Amino acid sequence: MMTDADRRKAAESLLQAEKDRKPVLQLSKTWPDITIEDAYAIQSLVNEIKISKGARVRGHKVGLTSKAMQQSSQIDEPDYGVLMDDMFFEDGAKIPHERFCVPRVEMELGFVLGKRLKGPGIGLLEVMSATEWVVPCIEIIDARVQNPRKIFDTVSDNGAAAAVVLGGRPVRPTDMDLRWIPGLMYRNEAIEETGVSAGVLGHPAMGIAWLANKVGRFGTALEPGHFTLSGAFARPVWAAKGDTLHADFGPLGSIAVHFT
Repeated sequence: MMTDADRRKAAESLLQAEKDRKPVLQLSKTWPDITIEDAYAIQSLVNEIKISKGARVRGHKVGLTSKAMQQSSQIDEPDYGVLMDDMFFEDGAKIPHERFCVPRVEMELGFVLGKRLKGPGIGLLEVMSATEWVVPCIEIIDARVQNPRKIFDTVSDNGAAAAVVLGGRPVRPTDMDLRWIPGLMYRNEAIEETGVSAGVLGHPAMGIAWLANKVGRFGTALEPGHFTLSGAFARPVWAAKGDTLHADFGPLGSIAVHFT
């Protein structure tokens, strides 16, 4: 367990890394006794500092929703991070590559809530009832911590959240079977990854349920209007300067982002 002073030092180092676009030494090496509780406390400190400087929370992201990703991170449950208002872009956006340290992209479905969700006891039906829209997305993830990272490093680093590109065809949650949304991720002209949305805990809405129950333990709710990424259903794809990443969601349309 870390001291409050060490947690603040860790948070400040992550903020500096984001500013300099240069990953810092793994927190798990600097503080070998770091715990998951420490990691979430550091994440909260980073976001509190950003909010104090004018940022606004727009939602959350859920990560590590597949068994393979959990095993690779040596953890038995997903993790989460916070999405700020300055992280959102529209389909076709041109984003400076230098905005990030080492960006990668993932295919995801985002859920826009119309009703409040507060755990415990949130399940599939509660999420479906509370959801206003489901939106195809590209999540841009980044690492402000050097490789190889442990779960403590990723959680501290806001679940690697960096940006979200919205587009495609938003749908009502009952318009389609959300388990069977296909995904093809292209980098320039080549398909790099494929997947299907059931890879997220069997149903992408279960990622939202997990989050509502997790943060509900701390008295936090997912509020109406909040936008939450339910988790990637294919492996991340590297993005270099000059690359165009194009995600095809079949009946939900496609999204593209170009790194300038």
